[in-house]
Amino acid sequence: MQLEQNISGTKEHGSAQFREFLRRIPKTDLHFHLLGAVRPKTVIDLAIRNVVELPTYDPDKLYQTTDFEQSMEVLRALAYCLTDETDFSRVAYEALEDSVARGNGQHVEMFFNPTIYQGLGVTYEQMIDGLTDGIERAHQRFGVTSLLIPSIDREKPPRLAMQMVRDVIRYPSRYVAGIGMDFAEGKGLPGTFEPAYRLAGQHGLKRTAHVCESNQPLAAAPPHNVRVCINELQCDRLDHGYNVLADPETVSFARDRGIFFCTCPPTAVPQFRNRRAWTIAAMRDAGLKLTINTDDPWLYGSDLTDAWVQLFEALNWKADVAHELMMNGIEASWASDAEKQRMRIVFESEFRSLADELLHSDRT
Repeated sequence: MQLEQNISGTKEHGSAQFREFLRRIPKTDLHFHLLGAVRPKTVIDLAIRNVVELPTYDPDKLYQTTDFEQSMEVLRALAYCLTDETDFSRVAYEALEDSVARGNGQHVEMFFNPTIYQGLGVTYEQMIDGLTDGIERAHQRFGVTSLLIPSIDREKPPRLAMQMVRDVIRYPSRYVAGIGMDFAEGKGLPGTFEPAYRLAGQHGLKRTAHVCESNQPLAAAPPHNVRVCINELQCDRLDHGYNVLADPETVSFARDRGIFFCTCPPTAVPQFRNRRAWTIAAMRDAGLKLTINTDDPWLYGSDLTDAWVQLFEALNWKADVAHELMMNGIEASWASDAEKQRMRIVFESEFRSLADELLHSDRT
């Protein structure tokens, strides 16, 4: 049955059926920060157990932030609550459980920042062993697959980035597919970390980087940084990328190279969310290849269902776009070729089944 036949004659926009369709279709989440995905109650439990002072112990207020810089400060503070393998296992397991339950996330690639723990007594090996345990328990229980992306803290000196990459190489894991780079772009230009990215590439690691975030001024996150990430860092895909629209030549440059942008409808500043939606639409209209992700689900009060539903309702997108973005998530992922093929078959089948169940005009 053709996809067009599955969705023809339906009332989609704003309908309960279409929202349920978006909630239930299988999804990837390729831009997902582990610390921003820790349940508020878990943060408080770990803080009490590990004797960490929090600004509040009210789970409803713990993640209340007003801007990008404040949200970054919260993430750094959360790191102190994770002190051993058991903690990392717990938060990874719960994050994947939530991804499945709150939007049918079936493949999640999680960022975590080893350099945050520099001097805190938590080793890279402990992090990996704990995260591995959580990933494997979640896979056994929910069927969700996951990969890890140790990320460079661009606000720290480049020597720490090199140390992180050496740790990744020294202690290989089947779940570590590549490296990333995050925190404030204006405080660490991408080219500064070219040696670390080159070393990662020499050892077969995939590469991505946060770039051109619209939560930062254009001068701090200019389109030129996209060219640096592609040409100098040899990135396989990019995170965010919104400010690239300020330079049509760089848009063409990225489009011609088939670079995927892992975009995130939720933002650190809720009142900017409509602007983010229209920016994502403009990127797609410009021919850029996109995936839809959550970024920091608990920190931003979001999840996969919310990210997809609000975006689609803001833009009046239909099921054909949902199919495109769903499949983009598979193609942009760092899963193995065999795993990608498995996901293509499963995702396609579930999508068509749900379209038939929820979107057929004779069933609505």
